[in-house]
Amino acid sequence: MAGSADLAILDATGVAMGSYVVNEVTVVDVRPSAHGAGLVDLVVTLWCDSAMPGADGVWELIRTGRLDRTGLWRELAPQDRRAWLSVALLSHEYRRRGRADTPAGRVVTLDGRHIEDRDSFFCAMGEAVNGPGGYWGWNLDALVDCLRGRWGATPPFTLQWADSAGARARLVEQVPTDGGPVLLFDLLVDILEERGTHVLLQ
Repeated sequence: MAGSADLAILDATGVAMGSYVVNEVTVVDVRPSAHGAGLVDLVVTLWCDSAMPGADGVWELIRTGRLDRTGLWRELAPQDRRAWLSVALLSHEYRRRGRADTPAGRVVTLDGRHIEDRDSFFCAMGEAVNGPGGYWGWNLDALVDCLRGRWGATPPFTLQWADSAGARARLVEQVPTDGGPVLLFDLLVDILEERGTHVLLQ
């Protein structure tokens, strides 16, 4: 038993794109390594509850440079978009490679045509701010964190929400709040505007 470890996901050059904390790491085989004398490759079993089914395909898009156009997340089944968002979060630093946030006052365009639930909103929002496969939150608390800066866009900025009427018609989940249940669409707009984002519904 090796206990717990970090499992790094490497790109084609061996640079870590992101990592998972794994538990119950048990070595089941040891082999001489092709990476150098005195090194060994270990075959292990492990347990990791944060590596979601479907995440491997998203990592492979990043590794092979095929995460290069917008809208790829739209091809996923709704249950696989959560895995997309998890990889977007874990690979955020790797993909930004030290780039600074865009300055305050920027206009960001959010394409609402394919927003139908929470996960699709965050997929579209991440893409709007940080490009294909970009991250900009994956739940309401994370959205608030992103609005503080350091995640690609410096507030305040203007969000042009294209096809907002269609998104409003689909984001009808009732979200409990201290003031009573609120429609998800209205809550998202409120969170954005309360933290200095001008939301322009188009």
